[in-house]
Amino acid sequence: MTIKQAEFKKRRAALMKQVGKSNIAIIASAPQRTRNRDVHYPFRQDSDFFYLTGFNEPDALAVFIPGREQGEYILFCREFDQKKALWEGAHAGLEGATKHYEADDSFPITDLDDILPGMLENKGKVFYPMGKDSELDHKLLEWITHIRKQSRSGITAPGELVSLEHVVHEMRLFKSSEEIKLMRRAAEVSVCAHIRAMKACKPGLYEYQIEAELVHEFTAQGLRHVAYPSIVAGGSNACVLHYVGNNDKLHKNDLLLIDAGAECDHYAADITRTFPVSGTFTEPQRLLYQLVLDAQAAALEHIRPGVAWNQAHEASVEVLTKGLVKLGLLKGRVKTLIKNEKYKQFYMHRIGHWLGMDVHDVGDYKIKDEWRVLEPGMVLTVEPGLYVAADCDSVEPQWRGIGIRIEDDVLVTKDGHEILTHGVPKQIAAIEALMAQCPHE
Repeated sequence: MTIKQAEFKKRRAALMKQVGKSNIAIIASAPQRTRNRDVHYPFRQDSDFFYLTGFNEPDALAVFIPGREQGEYILFCREFDQKKALWEGAHAGLEGATKHYEADDSFPITDLDDILPGMLENKGKVFYPMGKDSELDHKLLEWITHIRKQSRSGITAPGELVSLEHVVHEMRLFKSSEEIKLMRRAAEVSVCAHIRAMKACKPGLYEYQIEAELVHEFTAQGLRHVAYPSIVAGGSNACVLHYVGNNDKLHKNDLLLIDAGAECDHYAADITRTFPVSGTFTEPQRLLYQLVLDAQAAALEHIRPGVAWNQAHEASVEVLTKGLVKLGLLKGRVKTLIKNEKYKQFYMHRIGHWLGMDVHDVGDYKIKDEWRVLEPGMVLTVEPGLYVAADCDSVEPQWRGIGIRIEDDVLVTKDGHEILTHGVPKQIAAIEALMAQCPHE
């Protein structure tokens, strides 16, 4: 399951329309990263570069020149190397760049310094990822300096540098039907993995053993990459928001918080579920869990077109604050507690984030200091939580060391929203029923 070349071509056309004639856009691939000696980390292409090209190799640079007679899309990449192909596998080469990736023209990446300055000549603006790639920053300034030295010949250098990311990230915020298919698949596999983890969990296992169940399911279903390092946090470890140690033993009376998702052809899923290691919630756990679940339900009511991004968060804050007062973890008037942000002792993050090629995906949350209005095609997470630190002496001992988060991936539709990750149980009765299918003692 992959994005078709026709879609990449459509994206490039949309980009070049915004870049405009007499201007140029350039973007480099992600580099290959050395892990140790001659071993590299698994390569993962830069999301913006892949979004525009579909080209999944390092040592490449894409150039977009609207209106160029010889071709608007040029790809600099590695030449085909038979010996390299024998040792490391197939790569596109110059012919593949045009034949399979539909570049109008291709050149060796080693010739970049000789060819690209000529493409910059007499261009007004250069769109590129400013400040993201120090090597590209340096080279671009060198090329522009070189062109300026030719001013007596009537050649002009670009006079303005513009952020390419601002344009591309706005495009990426709205998902096409092809992108949604990939995100559905990532969600589907991630759902299966979370259910597998629930069934496998029992006291005495280690967090990393549950992580192994997740990775097994991802890989067995053909998704070999996690969208981000999995969080498998038992007991008070769940109160560390980005805990990734995953090496502690699971205990009978603890909750287990799992935040994990698979990646499908560069598109992420992101699910969090919290459930009892023993298969049955204790009463304090049950009360806090239901409060978080109610907060998510309240937030989801605000996920629809025309509603400002922040309204879902505000709804979750109100529900959680009221509940914390009722349970005695906070004391005072709800409105005053919200105004003074007293809830942040237990709920310190926002309701969610954009989701797409990156797990914390790109796109502005505000436009001209106003919260953005939701529109069809946007995908976001909805993930309220409560975290009562083990050493929180302002609450009764029964609440301490409990961390809970419930997170789903949500597509904004024309008429409302669709929860892509609904398949993982989150109602208390449903979780306990699922876990009762397997021994947890």
